[in-house]
Amino acid sequence: MANTSSAKKAVRQIARRTAVNKSRRTRMRTAVREVEEAIASGNREAAVAAFRRAQPIVMRTGQKGVIHANTASRKVSRLAQRIKAMQDHQPAV
Repeated sequence: MANTSSAKKAVRQIARRTAVNKSRRTRMRTAVREVEEAIASGNREAAVAAFRRAQPIVMRTGQKGVIHANTASRKVSRLAQRIKAMQDHQPAV
């Protein structure tokens, strides 16, 4: 248990920051999952739309320090690769 007033304040700040970070991480995971589901369904337009919504969320999560910045970049890059691969394998109409 915190004894000093500064330690008690630190505990409050940590709890607040943890809640914010948890919210940001959840929002990011949901956005990434929506992109992955759209890719799995084979609907390229839906995948691109979901990716455009997810990219700033993922990058902001990295910028805020919830996840490492390189991890955010890697996630965005791999999603973009998978969407690009869908384009290459589309049958000609």
